[in-house]
Amino acid sequence: MQWLGTWKNQYGSILRITRDEASQIAGTFETALRDSSFFGDVRPVIGVHSGNCIGFAFCTSDAADGAIATFSGRLVEGQLQTVWHVVANKPSWPHAVMTNADTFERA
Repeated sequence: MQWLGTWKNQYGSILRITRDEASQIAGTFETALRDSSFFGDVRPVIGVHSGNCIGFAFCTSDAADGAIATFSGRLVEGQLQTVWHVVANKPSWPHAVMTNADTFERA
């Protein structure tokens, strides 16, 4: 079960994978970024994996101010290298759709 455990990205955000069964994962995500829609809330994570590839997602708890994050990545030399998309329920907001890359390492 190569995915189980705590992973920390370059900003200090924490991904905890607590379940890995039948190519499905579950856990939590806690962002370290104060300007994030997800800040201050530990969010449940669900996802899938195949070989060294993984995808997972989580959303905010507030539907009116909603946002969802999806990550896709792969395990390379012990690092989880991902690209992500965040889509927010704020159509006039310039950051309503964002994409970037994060690298997670075991914490």
